[in-house]
Amino acid sequence: MKTNFTILLRITNFFTRGKSIVSIMLFILLGLSVQANNIQLSNVSLQSQNTSQHSYLVQFDLSWDNSWASASSANLHDAAWIIIKYRLANEFVWHHATLHWVDGTGSADGHIVPTGAAISSSQDNIGGAHGVFVYHSSAMTQGSVNYSGVQLRWDYGVDGVGDNDLVEISVYGIEMVYVTKGAYYLGTGKIGGNGFEFYTLDNSSNHAPYLVNSEGQISISNSAGSLFYNYLSTGGGPVYAGDESGPLPSSYPKGYNAFYCMKYEISQQQYVDFLNNIATPNNRYGASSSGSRYGISLNTINNEYETTSPYIACGFLSGDDILSYLHWAALRPMTELEYEKACRGGASAVLNEFAWGNSLKAFNTYSISNSDATDEAISANYRTTAGNAIYSLTYSTGPVRCGIFAANSANNNSSNYYGRMRSGATYYGIMEMSGNIAEFVVSVGDSDSRNFNGLEGNGNLDLSSKYTFGNWPDTKLVYRGGSFADNVAKMQITNRTGAYNGGLTDYTARVNNHGGRGVRLAP
Repeated sequence: MKTNFTILLRITNFFTRGKSIVSIMLFILLGLSVQANNIQLSNVSLQSQNTSQHSYLVQFDLSWDNSWASASSANLHDAAWIIIKYRLANEFVWHHATLHWVDGTGSADGHIVPTGAAISSSQDNIGGAHGVFVYHSSAMTQGSVNYSGVQLRWDYGVDGVGDNDLVEISVYGIEMVYVTKGAYYLGTGKIGGNGFEFYTLDNSSNHAPYLVNSEGQISISNSAGSLFYNYLSTGGGPVYAGDESGPLPSSYPKGYNAFYCMKYEISQQQYVDFLNNIATPNNRYGASSSGSRYGISLNTINNEYETTSPYIACGFLSGDDILSYLHWAALRPMTELEYEKACRGGASAVLNEFAWGNSLKAFNTYSISNSDATDEAISANYRTTAGNAIYSLTYSTGPVRCGIFAANSANNNSSNYYGRMRSGATYYGIMEMSGNIAEFVVSVGDSDSRNFNGLEGNGNLDLSSKYTFGNWPDTKLVYRGGSFADNVAKMQITNRTGAYNGGLTDYTARVNNHGGRGVRLAP
């Protein structure tokens, strides 16, 4: 899902005919092309230094497979989220690069936008952005995109870098999917069961799905028109699903506004790249983690982290690990409400619904071919008339390659209904939101988590490699969507059995089926 290139450059100013030019000393440290779900960055370089503005253009080529952009007014599309890290030659700690921002459009922000592409960003601080989204500028059917000569303006002066400093640069890309602005339903109105799903009461006191039609405050009570859910207290133990209190403030992200969601769960290669870019990776690494297809380890020869399973979704991530990764990537955790919106979209609620929009699911054990490879695939029992997902009946060994179902050769039906089921995709084309790895989200069931205001990470961790935002829900993350270790019910998108009050009993615990993905408000 991401690749990175690291180049050490000396920026030196010469003046010829009144113009500043750049001499690049050839200290190339690394020039890899690490492929994971086919997003690739290559030919990274620094161009066009402007010493009066203390800026530089970071140039690279960008490509990925299975991209799309619809011609509908909804403007459904995927994108690459691009961030840049840097450090001075005499520094140990990496920093997050500030990109120029004027109005959030590529050309106005000083970026060079390649033919066929669009670039957009948000103002994350005064005149600066923490990253950009790159996506196709016009409608296209699913296929590959290749953008040559992307150039992003880095305001290195804002970051405290001098014109003559020796700088090391890393560029990262993460595949994202656009989730449109608009109303949607929470829950299904289901009565009974143990899913603790959301519902509301209609005027006849019947259970019904709850309509979210704005980002405004939501009342939480067991009365007509309010959002509610049931809890279960077990002998003085935890209160499952939450405290039934509220309200849910207007600042809490509800999924009505448009946002981008990671197309895939955090992969092991993504997490390895994170470990190799932070100050104290041992704080974010589960040295005792083993089994369940976990392949991350420290190479003591070069003191670099690596993995034997780069394309597999990453388990053994604690709540602390996930929030720190998302903060580093200038993303944020999604909320329970955003999770259901990303799965269902604006469609009507369906009883016992999975991420692919109905209750039909595979139930025979899959066989896996090309294990741990970039083309790892389902070789037996792939379903063409039901939703494909990884859970206890289909593959309990551990998580599989991110996006494994969409790439299957049997997924050749172009209709939205069957194509979505076969690939296990959400309404918007997000993968593995039911099954594979249980995903951490921000609960509505605790006063601390309800105060979450959706602030995105700024890319910089503290020296212990921990996120620095105090308003992020420190111990109040819960999980949704089920995993390879869970039964089928936990894959239902309205099932909240992982949403017990107070979050995890041990927030720092690394569990084999726990991972996640991040989101970011659309510019």
